[in-house]
Amino acid sequence: MSTTNSPVLPWKTKIILSILDVFSDAVRRTNGTINRRLINFMEPKVPANNIPFQGVKTSDVTIDATRNLWFRLFTPTETPSDVSLPVITFYHGGGFCLLSADAKAYDFVCRRFARKFPAVVVSVNYRLSPEYRFPSHYDDGFDTLKFLDEAKTENFGFPANADLSRCFLAGDSAGGNLAHHVAVRSGKADFKRVRVIGQISIQPFFGGEKLTESEIRLVNVPLIASERTDWMWKVFLPEGENKDHEAVNVSGPRAFDIRGVKYPETMVVVGGFDPLQDRQREFYEWLKRSGKEAKLLEYPKSIHAFYVFPELFESSLFIEEAMDFIRKVCDKVKN
Repeated sequence: MSTTNSPVLPWKTKIILSILDVFSDAVRRTNGTINRRLINFMEPKVPANNIPFQGVKTSDVTIDATRNLWFRLFTPTETPSDVSLPVITFYHGGGFCLLSADAKAYDFVCRRFARKFPAVVVSVNYRLSPEYRFPSHYDDGFDTLKFLDEAKTENFGFPANADLSRCFLAGDSAGGNLAHHVAVRSGKADFKRVRVIGQISIQPFFGGEKLTESEIRLVNVPLIASERTDWMWKVFLPEGENKDHEAVNVSGPRAFDIRGVKYPETMVVVGGFDPLQDRQREFYEWLKRSGKEAKLLEYPKSIHAFYVFPELFESSLFIEEAMDFIRKVCDKVKN
């Protein structure tokens, strides 16, 4: 646990974080709405590119145009065709109300995953709050798995060596929350081809009515200062609900009992300058108490979303740990 409230960061990272904070505050309105026009103007996006770049090609696949549900497919191009590739279904962060699968930051992240792991990455573009509240985000996340299970994926650009029987869920922040709830749903589903064997939970966005020690101590940190996260939860939850709702306080008094649910082996990633760290550790402990396989990975000097910044040393460490986790879980399935 960190004893100070200010991490040591490169100037480049500090500047980016400051810009992101200004952006987040500018687009959120006090009346519970969000300025999508300003977001579309300010948010850097990257088009899909079927020409390999940095060893990865991308394409966009529509699942349901009526709700703008689609995903960006990342396919590594330098892996031999006879090497079986796990499939990682990735859910982006943004407090359930910001960012997208074609956001520049997440295009970079998923391209890095596809190349380094290596794996086929399905980056899901789900509906956002406040226009859509709980459980729309979870519905979109689960329906993406259903699409992968039911569709002829080779018709949508999936390589022949993509192995849906070795499927991982992954997500950061709100995407980590979303991945957990999709994992619970998938554990009760009767999939034919998709087999969810692992989960990479990167600093998942959880909460609760009673503040934890780390939430009190790290109240004004970049990206997820308490004022911002309170607004995000308010516009995500059903009207009249509070932060002890089972979607938010997943291990709290209204937690869904997962002891009888098939749940994937999970790696929980925690940062020492993340106010959500106590929630994330409790999530890990709750998984263990529920009889699930779980691993806790801590980076004491890291901020929320540290892994998005390649200039941070811990970002590369995380990639190495994730590669090792995927390999070990896949080996267990083989054996």
